[in-house]
Amino acid sequence: MIKEIKIKDARFPLDKGAGSDAIHRDPVYSYAVTQLQDDSGLTGTGLAFTLGEGNDLVCKAAQFYAEMLKGMDIENLMADFGRVLNGLSNEQQFRWLGPHKGVVHLALASVTNACYDLWAKKRGVPLWKLLIDLSPEQILNTLDLSYLEDELTREQALQLMKDNSTGRIAREKIISNGYPGYDTSIGWFNYSDEKVRENTKIAVANGFNAMKLKVGSADAMRDIRRAHIVREAAGDDVKVMLDANQQWTLPQALKICKQLQPMNPYWIEEPTHPDDVLAHKTLADAIAPTRLALGEHVPNRIIFKNYLQTGCAGFIQVDAVRVGGVSEFITISLLCRKFGVPVVPHVGDMGQLHQHLVLFNHIALGHDALFLEHIPHLQKHFVNPVKIDNGVYITPQEAGSSCDLKL
Repeated sequence: MIKEIKIKDARFPLDKGAGSDAIHRDPVYSYAVTQLQDDSGLTGTGLAFTLGEGNDLVCKAAQFYAEMLKGMDIENLMADFGRVLNGLSNEQQFRWLGPHKGVVHLALASVTNACYDLWAKKRGVPLWKLLIDLSPEQILNTLDLSYLEDELTREQALQLMKDNSTGRIAREKIISNGYPGYDTSIGWFNYSDEKVRENTKIAVANGFNAMKLKVGSADAMRDIRRAHIVREAAGDDVKVMLDANQQWTLPQALKICKQLQPMNPYWIEEPTHPDDVLAHKTLADAIAPTRLALGEHVPNRIIFKNYLQTGCAGFIQVDAVRVGGVSEFITISLLCRKFGVPVVPHVGDMGQLHQHLVLFNHIALGHDALFLEHIPHLQKHFVNPVKIDNGVYITPQEAGSSCDLKL
């Protein structure tokens, strides 16, 4: 039984320039941490990610949700977690503060992720192992498919999972081979051109064959120059992604994205406001075949459904610490599988949790194993930090979701 709840506000200042982008110039990487302790002494840890201010608000909301789980047995809870999640996300007073977005939904992510961590620890297995061993019916019981019925019913989701069981044994080789990573830390916004060039060469030497540059400068020529610096230093065979962090209006995005196309970006990420689905559709059509990557700030499955329905998303970057946790992440991954759009998560939690979820996506749902973002700045704060070798995530073997912090 879950008998004790602890919520912690954990904030970690970064080295100068690290984590900076066109919008967030001086971030403080922070977690709203939920800890659920059961009567056997096990503790499930869940995270939501913020950039400093407001982290305490997420913690307060997480306390509200977590208190509702006291006295519950984790196995009973997870056997019908979809219903529980629906109830929590639609709690009448808290729902007004969203619905299904903002502080309350971040808090729900923290609590949900703690439930999954405790569940895996209770079974003594890594989260990826727990998830791939569940039957399609058991997975479905952890999901809330409400508001998706026009695109994905329970029956359709079940059939989708069964259809993708073909080839599973071959896909399980990734457990021993490791999951490819890509390096985001080569090109933080506040880094000098020289540092970007140097970091690019280091990343290639470390085995990364994909990397990302932050763009969105007031002077578009700075972005163009730096994009070509990365391309030149990395070579033509390396995938280079560009991330504007919502900086541009649609007219600006239409102009500068076309100017950036000659350096052959693998994707252009968050070019404009994340709520503006139709602007992304206009832009995607204008710059095809260059594709857009979307999702870092998309809060829930319903908005992701709209992005997929318009066909403007080339890559979906759902983040399990932005949406309602692991459960909603899996729901969105199923929806993406239906639409044939790859999932490449945004990694606001330094890859700790998502290294488990991409294995599930690939093995159980048949998603391509493209790559997973790698950001190293907080590794020293985790009990079991991610392990990268030659640009590849080494599969975690410890029980749980790898989210325990040294608090």
